[in-house]
Amino acid sequence: MSTTQVRPTPARTKTKGYAAQSATSALAPFSFARREPLPGDVQIDILYCGVCHSDLHTVRNEWKNSVYPVVPGHEIIGRVTAVGDEVTRFKPGDLAGVGCIVDSDRTCPNCRAGLEQLCDSGFTGTYNSPDKHLGGMTLGGYSKTIVVDQDFVLDIREKHNLAGVAPLLCAGITTYSPLRHWKVGKGQKVGIVGLGGLGHMGVKLAAAMGAHVVLFTTSPGKKEDARRLGAHEVVISKNQNEMGKHANSFDFILDTVSAEHDLNSYLALVKADGTMVLVGAPENPPVVEPFSLIVKRRQLAGSLIGGIAETQEMLDFCAERGITSDVEIISMDKINEAYERMLRSDVKYRFVIDMATL
Repeated sequence: MSTTQVRPTPARTKTKGYAAQSATSALAPFSFARREPLPGDVQIDILYCGVCHSDLHTVRNEWKNSVYPVVPGHEIIGRVTAVGDEVTRFKPGDLAGVGCIVDSDRTCPNCRAGLEQLCDSGFTGTYNSPDKHLGGMTLGGYSKTIVVDQDFVLDIREKHNLAGVAPLLCAGITTYSPLRHWKVGKGQKVGIVGLGGLGHMGVKLAAAMGAHVVLFTTSPGKKEDARRLGAHEVVISKNQNEMGKHANSFDFILDTVSAEHDLNSYLALVKADGTMVLVGAPENPPVVEPFSLIVKRRQLAGSLIGGIAETQEMLDFCAERGITSDVEIISMDKINEAYERMLRSDVKYRFVIDMATL
């Protein structure tokens, strides 16, 4: 006779946040429960939470996988308030960060290689993923507190601009990971497509790695800002003459744009054996002409955030070089307005919620 092990349900404690109750409802105050820390858990009072475009996609069910209520937020900076008996890496009072991942199967080849974002079973997202402890779905960082396994908590070395650190936990690692994987560095010509939340971090990081950075934008008004952020050149992508001057010259291009656009015009700028990587996700599949790849043996690839070790590496890299995200701090009650502004690209370059205003 077989027996089934039943995972005991942890004790719960109440907290407050903001949630969407449907795809068409505004985010509004919401009370819910977190688990009390288990032996390997870290409990964090949230100080700041960045606002990612993924939050908006999930709140409005644009990816058709949302389970309500949705409490978004996966760019979390806070202070440790309690730890379980088996926690060795954190103690109360420490600064800590939580990004997009709060668990994975930990046993598949990718997890064992430190690539939890590529977990063969699918990683557990900070929000809108099945919660193995409490049932239902995980609830994210638009809240007062969060409890996370210590293996998925990040150490925060930058102590001064904590609001600017928060978006590093998604926008930072999303751009850092492909730059590192494809070994961007000195002597390389690197293009960044788009100057939004992702693109502005791509410019900063590629420049810090020593590359010659060229920003592509459709907006002439962004030239000055792009240079301030570290771009050595700025190309207006609507100008065919400007684009043509860079044909077959890039070692690497990082495309951060989520709106529909012509990938072939950028592939034509990649040199032989060079690579173009997508981190933006347009709603409809792009058209890629085979000869855009065949003629120069170019590679077109994609990348999704990074594992926990690489995220810590990115945070340390940024702390050593004083790199943070350019942010606009908002109060919690301005989140619905911030979503509308984000859709209009009316932010430089990332909203961050001051959770003391909740």
